[in-house]
Amino acid sequence: MVMREKILVTGANGQLGMELQQLAAGYPGFDFVFTTREQLPLDDLNALDRFISEHKPQYCINCAAYTAVDKAESEKELAYRINAEAPGAMAASCKTNNIQFIHVSTDYVFNGNGSAPFKEDDKTDPVNLYGASKLEGETMVMKSDPKSIIIRTGWVYSEFGKNFVKTMLRLMGEREQISVVSDQYGTPTYAADLADAIMKIISSVQDPAQHSQTTAQKGIFHFSNQGQISWYDFAVAIRDLIGSSCRVNPISTSEYPTPAKRPAYSVLDKSKISNTFNIQIKDWKASLAVCLGKIKTAQNN
Repeated sequence: MVMREKILVTGANGQLGMELQQLAAGYPGFDFVFTTREQLPLDDLNALDRFISEHKPQYCINCAAYTAVDKAESEKELAYRINAEAPGAMAASCKTNNIQFIHVSTDYVFNGNGSAPFKEDDKTDPVNLYGASKLEGETMVMKSDPKSIIIRTGWVYSEFGKNFVKTMLRLMGEREQISVVSDQYGTPTYAADLADAIMKIISSVQDPAQHSQTTAQKGIFHFSNQGQISWYDFAVAIRDLIGSSCRVNPISTSEYPTPAKRPAYSVLDKSKISNTFNIQIKDWKASLAVCLGKIKTAQNN
């Protein structure tokens, strides 16, 4: 009898965790263990080590994070504990138990002053505490286990949880007009596409014959959908795809102040992940249409 490899997924109730749960049935060769923050508290580093050591998965995907960007400005200790110390502890435990660790990070590790898509080895310089806590997490992960895989992403949305797309759908149903920032640029990431990419990585990262990992298959990678838009462009596309009559007004960042500064430009270069793992990356608008279709179907059921 062939033993199925086990995949441990933290942050099961988050957008990416939920999308991985949707994909799990399509990977019968793996046993999935999904954990929520209640089942596996990220602020208890000893509990993390015990849980990983006891379950001994072959892969650990850390989807859990402190993602309240504005709130992080006043909750620095908690943000660093969850976004830096916890991933570092998980990576250390994974190294001890010979587990492939995959950690999800953010485009907010960059300062946003560029005009060309950021590559993995470009200088990091976060402009808010959330980004700084995630960057520290990257550092701690690679220090604890250099064989780890870190995937930076941004502007994540899905049919699950709270996100920009669902907020826009709600506001467009409630108001005749809305205002959206038009001078911050990035690329949306459909969480289902990111989940699919992670499973493709897991399927290819280990050589079945030698169970070895090449140098190219570890370290930092970037993933989002293809394209470059502003939040305003994103909102307009949502409105047009659902056929709403809501008026979308472009405003500047200065007209919409937030506790945490946002990078003005955080487009990611995805060529490395695409070439290394042979991943075909979808256009942002095509994926948005798929997600909106799923949301509509769920509402009608």
